[in-house]
Amino acid sequence: MDPRLRPFRSVLYIPGSRSRAMDKARSLDVDAIIFDLEDAVAQSEKLSARQKLCDALVQGEYGARFKIVRINGLDTPWGQDDAVAIQGADALLLPKVNCAADLDALSQLRSDIPLWATMETPQGVLNAVEIARHPQLQGMVMGTNDLAKDLGARDHPTRLPLMTGLGLCVLAAKAQGKLIIDGVFNAFKDEAGLALECEQGRDMGFDGKSLIHPAQVDIANRAFAPSDGEIERAQRQIAAFEAAQAAGQGVAVLDGKIVESLHIVTAREILAKRDAIVATRP
Repeated sequence: MDPRLRPFRSVLYIPGSRSRAMDKARSLDVDAIIFDLEDAVAQSEKLSARQKLCDALVQGEYGARFKIVRINGLDTPWGQDDAVAIQGADALLLPKVNCAADLDALSQLRSDIPLWATMETPQGVLNAVEIARHPQLQGMVMGTNDLAKDLGARDHPTRLPLMTGLGLCVLAAKAQGKLIIDGVFNAFKDEAGLALECEQGRDMGFDGKSLIHPAQVDIANRAFAPSDGEIERAQRQIAAFEAAQAAGQGVAVLDGKIVESLHIVTAREILAKRDAIVATRP
């Protein structure tokens, strides 16, 4: 399936050092997994985590779940070996991407696999357009914790201090037809807060939410899936527009609102997303 058509509602980080967590992920209702060899793994465990992850990927059994591996930075002692060693993943995620040249360096090591970029530095955000244009790039993941740290931004429930950075990255990704995943919500026991942030991210145009705990999966899946009301309205819009066309009219009227061809594009995308969710359900 074309990754742009498949769902990325829930994207769960799992440390590559935790074999039990990687095994449990085979039964979770997540759309994608980020197997993390970077921040979630202590330096003393970097080599063993890489081997554990390689073994898990060889074993497979992750079904339709999209498998992304976040390697260590190429400027670390482990990054280049991570990039070369990983087999069986669907994509490699590079941390702290500041410019397209960072992706070029990874591409020289692995030209055979799609690349993703972690957008978590001010320089990276300012270069989001050139990063999104990289021919091997498939998607972006917001690293909101590191971005907030570098900005010196205060933690705020509305994420107002991060809005400029989030918006610039969404614009860059959408302009190039690339996927973009929202950052994590740290308070994994705060279900109401997570639900609000998921709705905010979806309203902005993010394709899904990165998660730090399995308890967050269901909330993200609901928030980034078409609702029953959206599906019903999409079906009615298509029916009304097709009836108007059959009558020789260029637009339709539904519930007192104009329905044009651009609305039908959105309506068909909603139905396609519903179908893709069903097709990839574990």
